[in-house]
Amino acid sequence: MNEHSAGGTAPINTSVAHPARVYNAWLGGKDNYPVDQQAAELAAAANPEIVPAVRANRAFLGRAVRELSDKAGIRQFLDIGTGIPAADNTHEVAQRVDPEARVVYVDNDPIVLAHARALLVSSREGATDYLESDLRDVDRILAAAAETLDLSRPVGLMLVAILQYVPDRDDPYTITRRLLEALAPGSHLVLSHPAADIGADEVAESMRVYNERAAEHAGATPRTHADVTRFFDGTEILDPGVVQLPDWRPAPEDTPAAGPLPMWCGVGVKP
Repeated sequence: MNEHSAGGTAPINTSVAHPARVYNAWLGGKDNYPVDQQAAELAAAANPEIVPAVRANRAFLGRAVRELSDKAGIRQFLDIGTGIPAADNTHEVAQRVDPEARVVYVDNDPIVLAHARALLVSSREGATDYLESDLRDVDRILAAAAETLDLSRPVGLMLVAILQYVPDRDDPYTITRRLLEALAPGSHLVLSHPAADIGADEVAESMRVYNERAAEHAGATPRTHADVTRFFDGTEILDPGVVQLPDWRPAPEDTPAAGPLPMWCGVGVKP
């Protein structure tokens, strides 16, 4: 078990909202500040589907990790944009299937690093690691991941509700492609992303009020179905394709959504 940080942990800024803490507020967690709670409440008021979507997103992560572990035989995961630990983190789901599963978590929020020990409670047989880094720093992420994961074997690359924080000017498609190119054939990309074409007016307004209160680097950009599908270039997208969160291989006990949820998701395998 290890924790990596870049030259010392940056101070926690409580004067502006941050994605990990706002997400935690939407999930009903306690690891957030008044500025995060305000951003969460205002964004949810502008788009009431945010909270159901965030919870459906968490459920999608669990289903995808179980699917990769159970059916694709994936035993190692690179989870970027981890967020503050909650129930059923990636390593907990994967290690229920195989206690030897190995997981590397990556996030750029110092408050997540402060909670990283909860992410590092691995099974005795497996391993977890945590890296404080930004998604844009692909080379550093891959180098650190290689200390825990065998990148010559398939990896589950988790980009769950993270790419909206990479604006078009920083080319999120190239970032995703570079990560995938470094992974072995048989690796899977698990991705979810806020939609610009489901409840577009409400999504746009919720993003506006969120971005007004967020740190400059944390502004969010929703994208269309076609835009999200582009992230899977170079992979074979698994059935049922790029769909709304509740529609990706729901379990029999899952409760159907009451209406459309403004997020797209999917899983692709690298040939």
